[in-house]
Amino acid sequence: MGIFEPFRAIGYITSTVPFSVQRLGTETFATVSVGKAFQIYNCAKLNLVIISPQLPKKIRALASYRDYTFAAFGNEIAVFRRAHQVATWSKHVAKVDLLLLFGEHVLSLDVEGNVFIWAFKGIEEHLAPTGNLQLTGKFTPSSIVHPDTYLNKVLVGSQEGPLQLWNINTKKMLYEFKGWGSSVTSCVSSPALDVVAIGCADGKIHVHNIKLDEEIVTFEHAARGAVTALSFSTDGRPLLASGGSFGVISIWNLNKKRLQSVIRDAHDSSIISLNFLANEPVLMSASSDNSLKMWIFDTNDSDPRLLRFRSGHSAPPLCIRFYSNGRHILSAGQDRAFRLFSVIQEQQSRELSQRHISRRAKKLRLKDEELKLKPVVSFDCAEIRERDWCNVVTCHMDTAEAYVWRLQNFVLGEHILKPCPENPTPIKACAISACGNFAVVGTAGGWIERFNLQSGISRGSYFDISEKSRYAHDGEVIGVACDSTNTLMISAGYHGDIKVWDFKKRELKSRWDVGCSLVKIVYHRVNGLLATVADDFVIRLYDVVTLKMVREFRGHTDRVTDMCFSEDGKWLLSSSMDGSLRIWDVILAKQIDGVHVDVPITALSLSPNMDVLATAHSDQNGVYLWVNQSMFSGLPSVDSYASGKDVVNVKLPSVSALTSSEADDDDMETQVLESSGAPQASSFSISPKQIPELVTLSLLPKSQWQSLINLDIIKARNKPIEPPKKPEKAPFFLPSIPSLSGDILFKPNDSEAADGENEEKNKKDDNMKNFDALESPFSKLLKSSWDSKHFLDFTNYIKSLSPSALDMELRMLEIIDEEDIEEIIKRPEFISIGQLLDYFINEISCKNDFEFMQAVVKLFLKIHGETIRCHPSLQEKAKALLETQSLVWQKMDKLFQSTRCIVTFLINSQF
Repeated sequence: MGIFEPFRAIGYITSTVPFSVQRLGTETFATVSVGKAFQIYNCAKLNLVIISPQLPKKIRALASYRDYTFAAFGNEIAVFRRAHQVATWSKHVAKVDLLLLFGEHVLSLDVEGNVFIWAFKGIEEHLAPTGNLQLTGKFTPSSIVHPDTYLNKVLVGSQEGPLQLWNINTKKMLYEFKGWGSSVTSCVSSPALDVVAIGCADGKIHVHNIKLDEEIVTFEHAARGAVTALSFSTDGRPLLASGGSFGVISIWNLNKKRLQSVIRDAHDSSIISLNFLANEPVLMSASSDNSLKMWIFDTNDSDPRLLRFRSGHSAPPLCIRFYSNGRHILSAGQDRAFRLFSVIQEQQSRELSQRHISRRAKKLRLKDEELKLKPVVSFDCAEIRERDWCNVVTCHMDTAEAYVWRLQNFVLGEHILKPCPENPTPIKACAISACGNFAVVGTAGGWIERFNLQSGISRGSYFDISEKSRYAHDGEVIGVACDSTNTLMISAGYHGDIKVWDFKKRELKSRWDVGCSLVKIVYHRVNGLLATVADDFVIRLYDVVTLKMVREFRGHTDRVTDMCFSEDGKWLLSSSMDGSLRIWDVILAKQIDGVHVDVPITALSLSPNMDVLATAHSDQNGVYLWVNQSMFSGLPSVDSYASGKDVVNVKLPSVSALTSSEADDDDMETQVLESSGAPQASSFSISPKQIPELVTLSLLPKSQWQSLINLDIIKARNKPIEPPKKPEKAPFFLPSIPSLSGDILFKPNDSEAADGENEEKNKKDDNMKNFDALESPFSKLLKSSWDSKHFLDFTNYIKSLSPSALDMELRMLEIIDEEDIEEIIKRPEFISIGQLLDYFINEISCKNDFEFMQAVVKLFLKIHGETIRCHPSLQEKAKALLETQSLVWQKMDKLFQSTRCIVTFLINSQF
């Protein structure tokens, strides 16, 4: 355990594995692979609904059916029911490349041509395949499809070119198609019988009748690369969509046998998968550029337009920075995109607009990437002026201009900062002042200039008079920084010279040399410390006011890629190409923790609250989040869990914050509820990690636990205003009898009446026999032995009940009959009341689900308070409950009072 533990990765949308689409009721869901896990999106708004636990290896194929998802990894297949793994199929020797949903079976096909047939009914009991077959000859499978209405038959395409039609029931090859002399890359069945579309590596699409072995039409796709994906429209339009290796989607008209439209630059990389949604004019596409898009055909000329999409970086991020008090992360990648990621909700992540790139690219017949700004090498932001004007400045690779962005509108600003127009050189560093009014930029030629962000006008340049030069530094400016009061501006040159300037007068105040070439600087405005990194891999800290080196940290063995201070200035975090992340205590002047990852960290940022660390890694397109354990462990000292001078090997965070073991535990809890008859609509879990001296809330909707307190008011409000109406009288000639319900009952004849009496008598006898067997899950859980597991099961059950259902369960235990005390004590209702008091004592002492437990206890005492008052044994337990409640509340009230005092003091203070 270290200070920062892996949490999860964000920014991953899809990978190179084709997605799987399924329909549940009226909604459509898409299952996509993201490395070792999969994600499920609701196609209505492309919002993320499920993230699976991480598998041991990368997913190679996907299939889905209702609540089940089948993921092939290595030579095994994992079976998930929603997000819980329920089985693992392991019969293949070679790697599994293809999965096909085939009725109530799943077909798996490995690279050596072995096909196994699996039944997913009774998965937990039957882990062996129901059948298998071996593809014959020199045949490397590349695609598989089930032609509609072809019972027990599949069509398999190969890398060599031929196709084979197999009967999986008789395990015989029925027919072999010669092919077209090119590798089969995609194969899909059409809505028309006996017709399939086959895509080849040479860029041709063959629409073929497999019953007659005749070609219907051939489409040429060579100019757009190999055919990588195909899909037929199912809404009545004679359309075939094809995707190419260059990221282009082509729409073919089957009636006219010609190209209808082309979506140029649909994706920045090869199309991985295409799918027309069932009976909808919507096409979904996925690409290896880490994007998922939906296109709708609703225009007069039937050309598709982009409906909605989800995307992330298609190349590794270069710079990251927390924004908006740690709720968002600004990220600039090698793919020329400048993105805003939400740490809380994935739907809020987006790419910042570079102003009509697509429209301009369409007019000029260029790709969007060619018109985008070059990759960002450095940027700075200030939240204080977000609503007034542009508050982000970016420096781009080999670009002599700096660009400003307005994050309030997520768009590129109207001003371009151009320093030193006489001799323009690429800008290498930038900084925004603490007030948010000024931006300072430094160039590769040593020029430093200040700009006003509101107007974009230059406010003067900094140059060293003592050296009789018009430039601030002799060489490249590797970093600039401003203090918190706009008094000082600090700049550093590549040759090791650091200079402190008067911010307003732009005059040099002091300077010193590090003695070696500098790589990067980071300045902390609160404590006035400047951290520098040189090419000798040593981190040095300088006091800008006294011009003295105060700390020196050694430990990295390769180039230091990034550094950042904690918000309070006590920690300095640094990353290196040696794969290490080290945390230095500035006060103690030593390393307090270190971790080593397999992929070197290229950028890092610590949130203002110091609770989350974000890292970017080489050859990784996502942003990885790490949780600060020191804020949640409750341990008094960092030394108790930090590694000190040692560097500990850790794995990168996965896409899912849930590990496989936690998923299994959660699945066990669900199975317990199912066996007890509890509702399965939602499951709750109590976190094993709890902050001492604090309480844990239930996270239930406020209305659910507040309704328990006000049930009487709600019932009175919902009481009907008008009395029930009398039923209409039956015709006079039909004899009727009175009934308790008020409904008309016709008087039967004598024989019918006798049969009815016998039937009612038999029903009453059956009901009396089965009465003891009818018990609610509430009663079953109360009768079970109380331990930590049963406490959790009972809590999950009552949290899943509605307020009225929980009220009814508690009232079922009410003792109404007046009997002797000895007889009452033996009744099961009395025993259950005592068990509930023990349960409340345990839950309140553990401080779990605090607000929900307070509401349940109030309702319980309201119903059973008189029974508790009349029996000494229950009175003792009630006194213990009162003592526990008072002790817990006194501690909480003390914290509340302390917080109120601090807030009141700060409000009334004048700084």
